[in-house]
Amino acid sequence: MDAAITSWLLGQLGTATDVSDLNGRYMRLGTARAVALEVLYERRAALVQQPATVAVPNAVSVGFAENIKALERQIAGLEAGTPPAPDDPSDGGDTDTTHLRVLYLRERPRR
Repeated sequence: MDAAITSWLLGQLGTATDVSDLNGRYMRLGTARAVALEVLYERRAALVQQPATVAVPNAVSVGFAENIKALERQIAGLEAGTPPAPDDPSDGGDTDTTHLRVLYLRERPRR
């Protein structure tokens, strides 16, 4: 795992994330996106297992529902391919102009 992948993962998961854990996951899974998704799935599962709201009457009330929604939005974005990871395969969007493509236009038969 190179520095660009490590930086991307820490940007997605936070700087408090253990880099040695990320290295082990990357060796097992093979892509930065898969590592990020696995960590986020685990975080979401841990939040879902806990009560969504904790309240102490006349003292404090804490809710985790928005945190769960934020994790779900981040997971959906990563599953959709945004933001692009440094090791994502290229989508074929070459900027190289040496390739020619041919488009054939054919007249549609009249009705």
